[in-house]
Amino acid sequence: MARREHKVDGSGVAGLPKKGASAKELLESFSDFLGARQLRRLVEVIAEAVKNNRPVFFAMGAHVIKVGCSPIIIDLMERGILSGFAMNGAGAIHDFEMAWHGQTSEDVGANLHEGRFGMTVEAPEILAGAARRGRENQLGLGSALGEIINEQKMPHRDLSLFAAADKYDKLATVHVALGTDTVHMHEQADGSDIGASSLIDFRRLCSAVADLGDGGVWVNIGSAVILPEVFLKAVSVARNLGADLDEMYTANLDMIRHYRVEQNVLSRPVRKGHSFEVIGHHEITLPLLRMWLLQLL
Repeated sequence: MARREHKVDGSGVAGLPKKGASAKELLESFSDFLGARQLRRLVEVIAEAVKNNRPVFFAMGAHVIKVGCSPIIIDLMERGILSGFAMNGAGAIHDFEMAWHGQTSEDVGANLHEGRFGMTVEAPEILAGAARRGRENQLGLGSALGEIINEQKMPHRDLSLFAAADKYDKLATVHVALGTDTVHMHEQADGSDIGASSLIDFRRLCSAVADLGDGGVWVNIGSAVILPEVFLKAVSVARNLGADLDEMYTANLDMIRHYRVEQNVLSRPVRKGHSFEVIGHHEITLPLLRMWLLQLL
C-alpha cells in the first residue's frame, strides 16, 4: 500500500463542529472531496474575481426563483459580488409575479385540462409592455422589466431580481424562445417587440462575456438548454472580436447533470481545470455558496 497512489487521504475527511458552531466553522468542517471540493474551489475563484474587480455573472433558470432563492441573488448584487445575471423568459414571468403578487407558480396539471393554464391578465400585459419599452428605448427586455417594476412600486418588488438589478445598476438580460412562455399565448404578445428586445439583451450579454477574461466567472444555475446555448454563442462572438477568454472560469449548479451544460459551459469554452460542477438542490447549494463567500470576503 505504501508504494501505491491513493485518491483519498485522511487529511481531507470531514470535521465535527460542535453544537452552536459558527457558519465559518461549519463550512471549514466540510470534507475535501467531490462536491464539497468543487464548491470550495468555486467560492475561492469568485472571491478572487471580486477582489480583482473582475465580473461574476449568473445564468439562471426560473427554478431559482421558484425555490425561494431570490433574496440570495439580490444580496449578492447589493454587496457588489454579482455583476449581473441572465434568465430565460419563464424567469422574467416568475420574477414579475413575485414582485406583483408575492406568489407564483401555478399548478399546471390542475389547470391544463380546464384550459386555464397561463390564463392570467397581469403577466401578459406587463411583459408585453416591457418588451415594447425594451425595443423602443433600446434598453433590452431585462432592463425594461426592472424599470417598470420599480416605477409602479409593485408591493413585493424587494423580491424581484430585475428590480434589484435596476436599483443597483447591474446587467439583467432575458433570452426568450418564442412559444415557450405562458405570456406568448395572449393577444398582447408581439413577436417583433419580444424578438427585438431579447436580441438587444443578447448583444449586451456578448459585451459582458467579452469582459470575462483574466479571471471572470460565469455560473450556470438551473438552465439545461437555453442559457448554455446563449452562452456558447456569446463566447463565439467575443472571441471573434478578439476577446481573450483563456483565463475565464465557468461553473454549473444544478439538481442533475445535463449534456448541453457539460459541453457548452464546462467543456468547450474554457481550459481544463477552469470549470466546476456541484450537483444539488438550489435551495441548499446557493445559501452555502453565499455564506462561504462572505467568509472569504
